[in-house]
Amino acid sequence: MEYYELLGLKEEPFTSSPNPRFMFKSKEHRECLNRLEIALRLRRGLSVVLGRIGTGKTTLSRTLLQMFQQEEDRYAFGLILDPIFPSEYVLLRNLMDLFHIKTRARSVLECKNVLESFLFQKGVEEGKIIILVIDEGQNLTPTYLETLRNLLNFETNEYKLLQLVIFAQLDFLPRLSRNPNFEDRITTSYMLNPLNEPDTKAMIEFRLKQAGSDGDRQIFTEEAYQEIYLVTRGYPRRVTNLCHNCIIEMLRNDKMIVDRDIVQYVVSTEVPIGGRETP
Repeated sequence: MEYYELLGLKEEPFTSSPNPRFMFKSKEHRECLNRLEIALRLRRGLSVVLGRIGTGKTTLSRTLLQMFQQEEDRYAFGLILDPIFPSEYVLLRNLMDLFHIKTRARSVLECKNVLESFLFQKGVEEGKIIILVIDEGQNLTPTYLETLRNLLNFETNEYKLLQLVIFAQLDFLPRLSRNPNFEDRITTSYMLNPLNEPDTKAMIEFRLKQAGSDGDRQIFTEEAYQEIYLVTRGYPRRVTNLCHNCIIEMLRNDKMIVDRDIVQYVVSTEVPIGGRETP
């Protein structure tokens, strides 16, 4: 039996995977999604979302794409999980694979010409909105930023043919400042911050409900919620991992509820991970 079944749940509530179903939409997340949706529908071009490690950027990116799934006849999507490629040519070939473009292009110039033709055919002749979402954007090199800038140059008198959304950590900012021609093309930007204390509790309860909780059984005490926020400072990824470990510790000790002592014990036994970003 899975651990969550012992709690009367149908699935794992604190999965570390970026499942849009478990995306808690705080006021900030709703505002960010709303701004991105408007920018995409109006075909404004380049949008950038920044946030520290663990603020929910990856899950937000999946949620954004899911919002348009029912309109696949109008949109074409491409998602790059991490833009680390050995060359500009490989990046361009990857883009063509994402959009199912069949070509024999064997050079950077040929690839760019093929992509330009694709954007005009889909974006002008067929009226589709082409969306490329890039996660881990801080890994984009100056060369790749210039490649994307060139693609953003393809436009009609009314709109951009490529809609590019980049999700990145804060160290993307220096790269932007060193590429003013690219930075100048940003039309929509947003900074994701950690959750406040009420939203941290609401996120935990939301995940439990999504996993099948009927709300009759209390799994965390109020003191536990307070301690979780104190320890995680509202970073969703840290909250998720800590809650998972606390529930495991609760069940391991045949307890009925996660209290402050359990949270403190779990935190005290965690192994510090080198390179963890300090908020």
